[in-house]
Amino acid sequence: MTLELSLRGVRAGYGSVEVLHGIDLDVPAGSITALLGANGAGKSTTLSVIAGLVSLRTGLIEWGGVALTDQSAHARAHAGMLLVPERRGIFPALTVAENLAIFGGSSDQTQPALAAFPVLAGRLQQPAGTLSGGEQQMLAMSHALLRQPRLLLLDEISRGLAPRVTRELLDVVRRIAAGGCTIVLVEQHLPQALELADLVYVLSRGRVGFAGEPAELPEVTFQSAL
Repeated sequence: MTLELSLRGVRAGYGSVEVLHGIDLDVPAGSITALLGANGAGKSTTLSVIAGLVSLRTGLIEWGGVALTDQSAHARAHAGMLLVPERRGIFPALTVAENLAIFGGSSDQTQPALAAFPVLAGRLQQPAGTLSGGEQQMLAMSHALLRQPRLLLLDEISRGLAPRVTRELLDVVRRIAAGGCTIVLVEQHLPQALELADLVYVLSRGRVGFAGEPAELPEVTFQSAL
């Protein structure tokens, strides 16, 4: 098994509050790894630390065998890491077409996103901030389709969305993974996350409570992740 990403003894937080208390994670290359846990368990903070948006206090993060300690968030993004945050990750004042152009370049290069999310084709001149929540998340996911990252970090992309939209988004996640992208997924819809994931970590109060394949997840641990 080749590792794409490895965290060892990672501690991080905000101000004087430590949120992660020595996290160890191994993310195999080309896998979908799910981070589960109750609200406040440290899932989003873990993604932010990996992306370089929250500073590492102690520990080590290696991506492709290279330590990320001195790499800025911009450098990580330039090297092929992409975080799609819970709060959509779009430019609300710009039109859908302008967002897609930023994500993918010319209009010819935006076709994979419009093919995956046909509803956006009818919204190209509409300000992104006026889209429905589901349409905004489709636009945010278009970033991953057009950018084709090496490492994709997804933070609860289905939060607050209708089941139909959730299924559509997770189908796209499956398609991106099939193309060889390594994905770390924080997801509130546990059955769908477990169906997608090759590997599962359950966080509890900033610590890893379980690590293994979805079929190995004990029922008591499953309930604690709700």
